[in-house]
Amino acid sequence: MAPVDMGGDLSGRLLGGRYRVTGRLGRGGMGVVCRTVDAVLGREVAVKVLRAHTDASSAELADLRTRMQREARAAARIRHPGVITVHDVAEEDGLPLIVMELIDGPSLDDVIDERGTIDPREAAGIGAEVADALGAAHDAGVLHRDVKPGNVLLDRTGRVVLTDFGIASLEAPEDGATTKLTRSGELIGSLDYLAPERAQGQDPSPASDIWALGMTLYAAVEGSSPFRRTSVWSTLTAIVTEPLPEPRLAGPLAPVLHALMDKDPRGRPSAAEARRMLADVAAGRTPQGVRPPSAPSTVAAPPPDPSSAPRPWCGHRRRPGRTSPRRR
Repeated sequence: MAPVDMGGDLSGRLLGGRYRVTGRLGRGGMGVVCRTVDAVLGREVAVKVLRAHTDASSAELADLRTRMQREARAAARIRHPGVITVHDVAEEDGLPLIVMELIDGPSLDDVIDERGTIDPREAAGIGAEVADALGAAHDAGVLHRDVKPGNVLLDRTGRVVLTDFGIASLEAPEDGATTKLTRSGELIGSLDYLAPERAQGQDPSPASDIWALGMTLYAAVEGSSPFRRTSVWSTLTAIVTEPLPEPRLAGPLAPVLHALMDKDPRGRPSAAEARRMLADVAAGRTPQGVRPPSAPSTVAAPPPDPSSAPRPWCGHRRRPGRTSPRRR
């Protein structure tokens, strides 16, 4: 059988000896997600194939397998309806596959592209569900590290699903420290949603996921990322040093956005507190427990010198992440 061509049409191909491809759901910098039919169980599932260059070394392929195992283990550790269900991990031509439930609906990224902006109360309702899923993840010792609109799926039944745990961090991992998957000199995650402490090279924490949730909701109601600039360095600098631009369209959601995106991670709410605040806004109530945000001066230090600054990877384009398992 011919090797997997990530740029070609995989329709009709049998992946992992079991999953027949019926269409493409998305494609990103790291791979492609296909709609498939499980030939054994007769159900539709989403299969993600990670991309490897044709000259990939054995070490690079091992890293891909580790990344896939990490994603499967992270998602499997969390028992929550708002977290994607992983069914299987397999291989095709030496490339790892991850088999997930197929979500019948678009990503939040798709909805933003279609509408431009989203009503603040609707965005708050979505955010409350994501915060609840993040709370379950954090309780299980999992940091998502890549919360963004492309990784929030909106099932047509009303279910909100957090997906793509491919760069998640686990406490007490079974496969050693290398599975944190932090490349030397690089930042893990999507630049637009990176928390200030991570832009400064500090370790992520649950508060880093809360910042990314705030950025996701800001993009949903305002239509763009607040700190995107013309270069990686200027964007990192804005994330760390500039105050959050006052939301123009967020209405009752604005004070919660400020709380979620406090420059000081110690000032951000927990996932449970964020869920309550967002649920209040979604229900038309005044959010309780919103604290005044910390001033930018509380940030410990500016980003490192550009010559030694970490290099982001996983892309930094506008709302990246078109590899979510979804049905159009």
